[in-house]
Amino acid sequence: MKASLSLRAGLLSVLLLILLVGIWHLSTATSPVSGRPAVSGAVDAEYAALMGNGPAAATDKKVDGFPTPLQFLHVAADKLADPFYDHGPNDKGVGIQLAHSLGRVALGYLIALAVAVPLGFVIGMSPLMYRALDPFIQVLKPISPLAWMPIALYTIKDSSVSGIFVIFICSIWPMLINTAFGVAGVRKDWLNVARTLEVSPLRKAFQVILPAAAPTIITGMRISMGIAWLVIVAAEMLIGGTGIGYFVWNEWNNLSLANVIFAVLLIGLVGMFLDLMFAQLQKKVTYAE
Repeated sequence: MKASLSLRAGLLSVLLLILLVGIWHLSTATSPVSGRPAVSGAVDAEYAALMGNGPAAATDKKVDGFPTPLQFLHVAADKLADPFYDHGPNDKGVGIQLAHSLGRVALGYLIALAVAVPLGFVIGMSPLMYRALDPFIQVLKPISPLAWMPIALYTIKDSSVSGIFVIFICSIWPMLINTAFGVAGVRKDWLNVARTLEVSPLRKAFQVILPAAAPTIITGMRISMGIAWLVIVAAEMLIGGTGIGYFVWNEWNNLSLANVIFAVLLIGLVGMFLDLMFAQLQKKVTYAE
């Protein structure tokens, strides 16, 4: 039954993909210069060249305007053929740009993890700390991570480190709240047994509380990673330099929508892969009662 459902879901996904590509093809198949009033041959030729339909379009790999699915495949194949080239500050391969983004996300995320999980344990195990810190959490949590960017740029004075700080500040809250919730929700029976056996606090934290709260903690980590990957793209559009977000902004400035679409799909695929990693980790720490 489960295999049959997965098969049908897969077939439906393929059909939806074919439908979307078909709509895309029909929407872009019409020449952008058709149906325009004939002003002059020179103007039409110039317009066609600007829209990527001039004589040079056949030999130039760059596609201006919204690409057809076939044009997009050619651009994607060209980008994937050499993703790690480096021809200067504004001309780097998509692999290099992606590596910079993943590096910033990893560093900011790990710092947030190192702060959020221990602090979440303290909050979850102490009603006093929960009441004392809850107002600060409720005030800071709704602030958009990008709102911190001007303050980070002014105080840190380094765009790359400011991007890492933004990842940290957006990643910490889901992990902190979920860790505190998971720790506070550990069954009292298990804690009473540990107290009866005179288990040390450190051993109780690692052998009783952590395994019981692990599914909730991983859920917070999964949410935080999704937010971090979402935010880094926007942050890199502001700070510039390197990163997949800067790549999107730079290609938009170059009016290369094919490259923009390629980068957007790549961002989605990487985000899906990161989410699947945490989904598998969550399955491993979830125990059926």
